[in-house]
Amino acid sequence: MQYCYPFDNKSCFKEMRAPEVSVTLYACSVSAVLLTIFGNLVVIISFSHFRQLHTPSNLLVLSLAVADFMVGMFSMPFKLIKIIENCWYFGDTLCFIHSFVSFLLTSVSISNLVFIAIDRYIAVCDPLLYSSKITVPVIQVFIATSWAISLLYTWALIYFKGITFTYENVNVCLGECDVLYTDTWGLVDLITTFILPCSVMVSLYTKIFLVAKRHLRIINSMTQQMITNQRNQCNMSKKSERKAAKTLGIVMAVFLLCWIPYYLCIIIDAYTSFSTPLIIFNGFTWLVFFNSGINPIIYALFYSWFQKSLKLIVTLRICDPESSLIKLFPENH
Repeated sequence: MQYCYPFDNKSCFKEMRAPEVSVTLYACSVSAVLLTIFGNLVVIISFSHFRQLHTPSNLLVLSLAVADFMVGMFSMPFKLIKIIENCWYFGDTLCFIHSFVSFLLTSVSISNLVFIAIDRYIAVCDPLLYSSKITVPVIQVFIATSWAISLLYTWALIYFKGITFTYENVNVCLGECDVLYTDTWGLVDLITTFILPCSVMVSLYTKIFLVAKRHLRIINSMTQQMITNQRNQCNMSKKSERKAAKTLGIVMAVFLLCWIPYYLCIIIDAYTSFSTPLIIFNGFTWLVFFNSGINPIIYALFYSWFQKSLKLIVTLRICDPESSLIKLFPENH
């Protein structure tokens, strides 16, 4: 038995593990953090540097990548150490800041995914009006709204005492940093940050895939003789929109798979007498953090432009003059 702070008799107990287990856990944690940071950094550099990627839709993906990058920088390292050691070594002030930033970035990621779903819905279901409805200023308003609402909600959660920090309890041991919801705010947070946005995303993507399936059936029914060059370009554009919607739909599906177990544990613990074993809850917390690093992998698997962009960044070709004008895909993609 060891303590987080050996010279303080109020210290919490430290998790005891075999050395090889600790090394494995830290190796996995470092890998996950580096993947999240550098994977999303590649996305940020790509969308920022290459002019061909400067589209309204990509601005939303850029905002999502920024939020995931910040998760890797400011949330994951501290939380993963806490999970492995069962000790918080960074003081009460940093515990508050870490919790605030984590709540903020989670809310930003979810709201960005909602706006991405809206963008893809308009692109696939109303393509003729997409360019007039979804412009760069409109997307900038979406992004500003996403961050502003998330900041306001996180501030309200703390200001109205919707959550309490365990270090504020005099009976809690030294080395603890957890957040407890009140019953009312726990339900509000569940609806606001999970049930409502996820319902919107599932509804929109269901409609997107139904429309995409109908478009594909219409295209397949056309004879080759009736397809003019202009119509062929239109079909290529629709195919591109459907592929983008499919890929971003996978992003949303992975998000749900990573977050649903975590929220189920919170619901079960809050409204039943059952208490989720710590090892299972920590595993689901790891899964939540993994979500921030998985999106660049999805882009790498489904987007050839991402693979080309990664190669240009790694080889430092982006430092060449006029490198921002390099074509990552054909103009009529």
